Amino acid sequence: MEKFKPEQLHFSELAISHFTNLLENEVGQKSIRIGIKKAGCSGYEYFFEYDETYSSDDTIITQDNCRFLIDSKSFKFLKGSKVDYVEEGFNKGIKFFNPNATAVCGCGESFNIDSIDNIDSKTNSQVKKK
Repeated sequence: MEKFKPEQLHFSELAISHFTNLLENEVGQKSIRIGIKKAGCSGYEYFFEYDETYSSDDTIITQDNCRFLIDSKSFKFLKGSKVDYVEEGFNKGIKFFNPNATAVCGCGESFNIDSIDNIDSKTNSQVKKK
């Protein structure tokens, strides 16, 4: 069993399977960028996009055949999160369980965080960057 590391992102088997299928269906794509952007009723939203380029401040997480790229600003908001693929009634998709979120909107699409400084003091990131 894998040990939980609060300075990382954790992906469920279903999430990895979902992302693997997406990558297999997109010719030439090998990486998925995960990030946050200001949007939504609670302040921030998660986003996903195919991306083959990365910078020196990106955190790279590889699990099975999936490679995820996360910029340093987004990673501060995301570290410690669990990423899952869920089916709820007629809806299915990726869902974040983010311990840094202080509020989540009713639809679950956006979230808020008190302060990035609070996050940094709670978890001292020691993730290796490639």
